[in-house]
Amino acid sequence: MAVNIKNSPLPPHNTISEYDVQIEKCRDVFRKKALDYGTSWRAMRLSTLLDQIFIKAKRIRSIEEKQRQEVGDSIASEFVGIVNYCIITLIQISLGDSLDDSIELEKIFSLYDKYFQEAKDLMIAKNHDYGEAWRDMFISSFTDLILTRILRMRQILKNDGKTIISEGVEANLYDMINYGVFALIKLEEK
Repeated sequence: MAVNIKNSPLPPHNTISEYDVQIEKCRDVFRKKALDYGTSWRAMRLSTLLDQIFIKAKRIRSIEEKQRQEVGDSIASEFVGIVNYCIITLIQISLGDSLDDSIELEKIFSLYDKYFQEAKDLMIAKNHDYGEAWRDMFISSFTDLILTRILRMRQILKNDGKTIISEGVEANLYDMINYGVFALIKLEEK
């Protein structure tokens, strides 16, 4: 009896392994840039780091809306940049901004892995509760959610870092890491 492949169910996704593949891509870019530039980003304040993420998300949205681009950097590379800048921001929050860029790369790589693992742990917990709803979302929704989180964090900065009921900056950064990874997974599926 012949099996109708068109009507066969797709194999279930393995979100954790797909996530790990994207972690490796992001980590590889981060490591290579760290070897080229060191930790020069240590000079950036929180507002500047958020603006770096904003610029990348704004470019993605612009390309999505215009459906063409003039600069060769891919949308995927911009999502990698968003993920990496979110982790850099978490590192910067933990260490404090500084013009001293002499921190050892191995310490930075260790912190990078720590924050990526925390984001992954959060993804696993939320994925359980939300039933992988992200798989049914548009990539453009991840762009909008990232932009929304940036605007939230800007407001938190205007409020001197204080919130009344809302999550703080770190929680928004973890969400943006996961949105970026989800977008990368979906882009790869295309």
